[in-house]
Amino acid sequence: MVLQSPGAIELRQQSPAALPMACLSPSQLKKFQEDGFLLLEGFFTADECVVMQQRIGEIVAEMDVPLHCRTEFSTQEDEQLQTQGNTDYFLSSGDKIRFFFEKGVFDEKGNFLVPPEKSINKIGHALHAHDPVFRSITHSPKVQALVRSLGLQIPVVVQSMYIFKQPHFGGEGGVSRRMIRAPSDSGPGTSFLGSEPAWDNNLFVPLPVRRGGLVLIHGEVVHKSEQNLSDHSRQAYTFHLMEAAGTVWSPGNWLQPTTELPFPPLYI
Repeated sequence: MVLQSPGAIELRQQSPAALPMACLSPSQLKKFQEDGFLLLEGFFTADECVVMQQRIGEIVAEMDVPLHCRTEFSTQEDEQLQTQGNTDYFLSSGDKIRFFFEKGVFDEKGNFLVPPEKSINKIGHALHAHDPVFRSITHSPKVQALVRSLGLQIPVVVQSMYIFKQPHFGGEGGVSRRMIRAPSDSGPGTSFLGSEPAWDNNLFVPLPVRRGGLVLIHGEVVHKSEQNLSDHSRQAYTFHLMEAAGTVWSPGNWLQPTTELPFPPLYI
């Protein structure tokens, strides 16, 4: 679900004749400019979805997370700061493939109370860099063509995640607060700038998505995901892009590029 942005987003539009396959049409681009979000049904084929699910199943089957690194993931501010926000396992995950778990899936010793494949909240934050399947999806010609039609000339991939959204768990995201990293000389940890207001649920626009659909969300649009009340995991591959031309990545952001993995350009 997304909360419509209050104003238009300025993007450069290409002429219709220059739009290759997978690019936005003028009407789609206008809608994205006005709303800040757009659903593209059937963007990925059924075969592509199967390949991603099969590969993530292999990654989960090979998962080996030490007891002291088994971090429960939360979108609640207090829990974020107390759990993943203050662990090196989370803070150093930007250039690695790491596993984050649902609440209540471990006993007091860190052993699994449920099957491991049912315990994961998400896998992040660099599938696009280290796994060939997700790298090929992220950098596919149709994704590149789509992003070019948005007017992004020099985008870089900031992070990628595979989100499971297990049954009966929920979370949300927004732009009113920002997780920042503590100074390097003060030890690991994070804090928040701003606070999350009490949004009126009537302002959110439901956006059901079928298998293979792609949801574009501008970084200034508040969005959330309600509880999964079905019997099956609601899986999604997510990657974040930033326009690199004329921009500076804040040193306060919790996620930082590293010498080993600078943010890679989308167009390769």
